[in-house]
Amino acid sequence: MILAAGGRQFPQNSRRFMSGNQKATAAQAAKKENVMAIKVGMVSLGCSKNQVDAELMLALIVQGGYELCADAQACDVVIVNTCGFIEDAKRESIETILEFAQMKEEGKIRAVVVTGCLAERYREQVALEIPEADVVLGIGRNAEIIRAIEDALAGRRTVAFGEKDALPLEGERVLANEPFYAYLKVADGCDNRCSYCAIPLIRGNFRSRPMEKIVEEAKRLAARGVTELNVVAQDTTRYGEDLYGRLALPELLEELCKIDGVRWVRILYCYPDRITDRLLDVMARQEKIVKYMDVPIQHVSGRILKLMNRRGDAEGLAALMERIRAKVPGVVLRTTLITGFPTETEEEFTELCEFIRAARFERLGCFAYSAEEDTPAGEMDGQIDEEVKRRRAQVVMEQQYDIMEEVNRAQLGKTLTVAVEGREGRLWYGRSYMDAPDIDTKVFFTSGRGHLPGDYVEVTIDGVEQYDLKGRALD
Repeated sequence: MILAAGGRQFPQNSRRFMSGNQKATAAQAAKKENVMAIKVGMVSLGCSKNQVDAELMLALIVQGGYELCADAQACDVVIVNTCGFIEDAKRESIETILEFAQMKEEGKIRAVVVTGCLAERYREQVALEIPEADVVLGIGRNAEIIRAIEDALAGRRTVAFGEKDALPLEGERVLANEPFYAYLKVADGCDNRCSYCAIPLIRGNFRSRPMEKIVEEAKRLAARGVTELNVVAQDTTRYGEDLYGRLALPELLEELCKIDGVRWVRILYCYPDRITDRLLDVMARQEKIVKYMDVPIQHVSGRILKLMNRRGDAEGLAALMERIRAKVPGVVLRTTLITGFPTETEEEFTELCEFIRAARFERLGCFAYSAEEDTPAGEMDGQIDEEVKRRRAQVVMEQQYDIMEEVNRAQLGKTLTVAVEGREGRLWYGRSYMDAPDIDTKVFFTSGRGHLPGDYVEVTIDGVEQYDLKGRALD
């Protein structure tokens, strides 16, 4: 029963709608009159890869003549692009669907559409247990979003699934964030088969996009004013292996750095085993590649990593971090960890904490293990009490807070380039090279002049406030 993930209650806080860059709606002026009055909103949950899927659907919606709308109260149709990765994400997805189902029942909206990973993973269960959803589309049917909306407005329910590799990876996008940065998805699916992970079940096998298609998309984005490309896949370092028989990420990065208008290229989700010297050499040499690498290691105990169907141990991972830092001076390392994996002992948890203190990651996230259906880890003996898993995750994050404070204090007196995102009261804010969108910290600063999102400003750091930095612009 999928509803067991969240129960039939409604969330307290409204979600941020993905209405996209509002300039995109100008293209709707010449569209068909019969749909011009229909307003469509979308909320996309989960990861940046899911966001890219949502942006491709938003473009199809614009091309279909519908108006994108950021206000749930003003929408005719609401699309919930769900996440189905772990228990907390499933709960949020279900609660969000039910929130809008309630609005439909109250007559505030006309139709609710469910797409994304939860719909793909649980398919008929979602359709059966959430009858309020007018549309349930698996990821392989995203290209049919217009027909599904039309049917929903006509009172016809759509439940449709296709092959996972039919998920559209190419096409125009309506950016759902500030228009100066974008996620550039270079592949979908995953072949790593980590024992705790449901992504291969949801997304299928790893499949790279042709390099020329990626470069073409990056050029289109740059022509629209995108200056920061965030390269994403479930495993970016595997890019090209299936298409070209080699790890082609370094080659792709070289091509992206040639594009006029692109200022920052950021690499996310690097699998430790595939971080080659060639990749690090390209990072070090190319000025456009920000010195930031996201390397999810999950754990450091050799025994636990083996149970996770991953390789390595604390010694090998420590050597990798040293190698990255030696080859790419000033690099910011982010990692992700899992606590409470089945059979994890207190000694192994202590080993993890000791490693964190020694490695001193500049950025770190930690999740309590989530036992997922149909995964090998979910069937393992030695499942750990939920309270213990979450306590261990909290200990890790408290420890990381102290490290972050030291990392931030080391920035005092330095001048950082900051990509401006907006203004909060009298302070402007944005991100330095040390901060990826949506997941990392901010730089708040004063300035004697006005700025627009996407401006790059030199900021001298003179303060620290929790995880964030404070400073003043060099006007």
